[in-house]
Order: sequence, then structure tokens, then C-alpha cells
Amino acid sequence: MRRKKKNIGWKIGGALAAAVICAAGVYVGTTAYAQDAQNASDRTIADNIYIGDIAVGGMTEAQATEAVNDYVKSLGDTEFTLTVDDKSVVAKASDLGVEWSNPVLVQDAMDVGRTGNLIERYKSKKDLEHENLVYDITYTADKDKVTQFLEANTADMNQNAVNYGLKRENGVFSIVDGQNGVAVDVDKSADEIVSYIEDTWSQSDASIELAADVVEPEGTKEQLARVKDVLGTYTTDFSSSSAGRAQNVRNGASKINGHVIYPGEQFSVYEAVNPFTAENGYELAGSYENGTTVQTYGGGICQVSTTLYNAVIRAELSIDERFCHSMIVSYVQPSMDAAIAGTYKDLKFTNNYDFPVYIEGYTNGGQITFTVYGEETRPADREVIFESETTSTTEPETKFVASGAHGIGYVNTDQNAHTGYTAKLWKIVKENGVEVSREPYNNSTYNASPKIVTVGTKSNSEEAVAAIKAALATKDEGKIRAVAAANSAEALKKQEEEEKKQQEEDKKEEDNESKPAKDDTKDNKKDDAKDNAKEDTSQDKEADE
Repeated sequence: MRRKKKNIGWKIGGALAAAVICAAGVYVGTTAYAQDAQNASDRTIADNIYIGDIAVGGMTEAQATEAVNDYVKSLGDTEFTLTVDDKSVVAKASDLGVEWSNPVLVQDAMDVGRTGNLIERYKSKKDLEHENLVYDITYTADKDKVTQFLEANTADMNQNAVNYGLKRENGVFSIVDGQNGVAVDVDKSADEIVSYIEDTWSQSDASIELAADVVEPEGTKEQLARVKDVLGTYTTDFSSSSAGRAQNVRNGASKINGHVIYPGEQFSVYEAVNPFTAENGYELAGSYENGTTVQTYGGGICQVSTTLYNAVIRAELSIDERFCHSMIVSYVQPSMDAAIAGTYKDLKFTNNYDFPVYIEGYTNGGQITFTVYGEETRPADREVIFESETTSTTEPETKFVASGAHGIGYVNTDQNAHTGYTAKLWKIVKENGVEVSREPYNNSTYNASPKIVTVGTKSNSEEAVAAIKAALATKDEGKIRAVAAANSAEALKKQEEEEKKQQEEDKKEEDNESKPAKDDTKDNKKDDAKDNAKEDTSQDKEADE
């Protein structure tokens, strides 16, 4: 019975000891966990661990993250030379949004020797004693930033194709060969840059060949060989123009001459002839502005666009945009004009044929001529006529402007009058001389513009001033000119009398100076008074002038 009891007691004691040990283990484990949780921010990465070239052993998680971020940031000035053929542009890594894509490496480094079972953790630490553990940084680029950079910086790398062209000399056409162009494929290039940075980049300066497309020139020799027939031609006269205006007409014609317009292509006169500057061959000449005539560079260019318009409509190309002038012009009939004004008035037309057309423009002997060449496919017995119809007129008024800056007698026409019109242009088609259609082609409205006459009102005579003002009140140009002329004659007569009187006084003065001088105070005072009077008179006259 004792042995058995003793045995029972041992069993009880053993169980109790085991329970105590287990309880102690639980307590220790719980305490250790709590301590680890409390000191998590203070834990450091094991020695001999690298992220890229950065030794992160002994660093906390925050320190390691900051170290890698600083390193990646330092790569921001790394240069990528982006090339297309012999052209290039340099982008920095920061321009392309280069970042590291696997910051989880820091946590992986922190977990070395802390995860897995006891044997795994022990082995991990032992391995570090013999060999460094290196985590590779992976990089990426922001495609949106890459795309933005390419869009902003590769325009000069593009090379426009040079289309096949034509020259016409001495009445003979010759073909000008075209040249290929190059266009950067922005989207494809952005993908290739991102791929290079992610897969190939060694964190040093690099060169990347951009994706680019070959742009074929428009036209062929076969197409251009078809251009031989006159489709439409028109001539206007500028022989009465000022020297500046004539130069502008010649200059504008030369800038349009030689253009080849391919099927479906639109032509803009403004784009062809601008900018209107002295550097671009233009001179100052009259042009319309807000109902008046002003001097601007390029004045007269509208005769160029108008002449071309009339050639184009006879060639029956498609008119996309045409504007009439604000006031009537003299070199074509109403509704046959085409104005150019900045970017808001332009002449645009499209080649609606299935073959190219050639625009010839030249000046000769005060005339400007445009001719449209192509391949004539219209029936030989078909004739196109354009006819102008004035549908209403508005007579202009005369405005008189009184000017105290000019003397009475000054009457000057500063601006000629322009009659206002509404007009319509008809397109008439005849076949074998018989009219087969008549359709309205455009409608135009031209504003009336007053005649502006400046009349001088400056005079010493109150009667003359009152007379000219009374004449101005009548708004009768004939009466105004008559009063101005009469008072101008009176003023001239008065001026002649004053000049004669002055001459007489000067002669007396010369006679007095030829006599012996008198030492007479009274006489001297008289002479001084006379001299002062003369000076005053002279000053008043100067002021009158």
C-alpha cells in the first residue's frame, strides 16, 4: 500500500510539475509576445542584408525605407537619351516618373530570422554569417508622365513628308520627287520606355531608340502626269494701285503659285499668305477696318484671294469658306469677291476631283491671273458662267468734321463714300449654248460708308468763324466749300496787308538807323516804345501762325 501511495504521489507530483512548467511557458510566451509587440518599432534588420547596394543591417524598418527612398530619389538626374535616326532628346528619370515598385522588400528583410520554426530561424541567421543576403530593387516608370514628356518634346524629331509636286515653267509641267517623312509613335514609344526601365535598366545613363513610323509622301508621278488641262482661270486689274498695294498683290500671288492640291485636300489662302509683315514681303497699303480705310501691312491681299476665288469657282472646286468684304470693292462685280481678314475671314476650298490640281498665280503689267490646272473630265459642250445681280442699294451720307487745327479755307476729303449693296451671284450652266440650270451661288451684303470731309475753322475773325460754322450746319458741301473759299481769300488779303505794313515799318527803321544818333532821352524813350510795339506785333503774328 505505501509503494502504491508513493506511486500515486509521484504521479500527482509529476502532473503538478508539468502543469507548473506549462503555465510558466504560457506566461513566458505571452510576456515575450507582448514585449515584441511593444518593441516592434525598435527592431532592426539582421546584419549582412542588402537592398540593392544599400546595407540595411542594423536599420529599423523606417530607416531602411528612408534609405532606399533616398537612393531612388538620387537616381532622378539619370539621363535617358531618346533617339530617332539622327535626332535625339534627353529625359531625366524624374521626368519619366521613375520609382521603385517593390517596397515590400523592407518587410522581407525585417522578417529574416524572425519567421518560420525554430530550426528555420536558426538556419537563416547562420547563413548570414557566411553569405550576404541581397534583395533586388525593381523599378517602374509612370506611363502618363512618359507620354506627356514625349508629346511635349518630340515634335522637332518628326519630319514631314515632302509630297510629290509640280513646276510649270515656260508653259511646261515637270514633276518634283517626294520624300519620306518620320513620325514618332508616342504610345508605342512610351510602352518601350517603361519596359526598358522595368526589365533592362542598370541605374545608369542610357539610350533608347523610340518607335517611329515612316510617312509616305502624297502623290505619284502617274497622278501628276494627269495634270495638263485648264479647269478655270481669271484675271483682275491692279494697275491703279499704289506702289505698296501693288507689291502686296505681287507678293501674295507668288506665295500661292505652285501649290498642288490632292484629292480631298483643303486649301486655305490665309495659311498660304500669312503673316502680313514686312519680313514676309508686305508693305503698308489701304485696307478696310470698321467701315473706314486704314493703312496696314498686306493691304490689297484681298484682290489676290478674290482673283483666285473666281478661278476656283470656274474650275468647280468645292468652296468651303468665303466671305464678302465689309464694303464694296471696285475690281470685281458684287458677290464675286472673297475677303481675307485675320483668321476670321478666309477663303478655303477642297479638291473634289479624283486627281490633283495645280494652282498657277502670276502678275504681269498691272494684272493678276490665277489658273487651275487638272484633268478635264467635264463634257466639252458644257459651259459655266457666273452672273452678278445687285438686289438693293443704300446711298452713303457725307460727314463734315470741324477742325480747329486747320485754318478757314482748309477742306479735305479724308475718306471717299461707299454705296451699300446687297447682291447675289448666280451659277449658270449651258450645254451646247443652251441654259440648262441657273442656281444662286452666294449672297453678299456690303455696308454703306460715309464720305468724311474735314473743314478748317481756325481764324482771328469771329465773323469768318461764325460763317463757316453756319455753313457746316447746313451739311451742304457746295455751300461749305464756297464759304471756306471766300473766307480763305479774305484771310489771305488781310495777311498781305499786314505783310505790306510790316515792310513799310521795316523801311522806316532802316532810314532812322542811317541818321546820326541823338543823345536825347525823350527821343530814346520814344524809340524804345516803338521797338517794344514792333516786338509785340511780331509775337502776335507768330502766335497766329
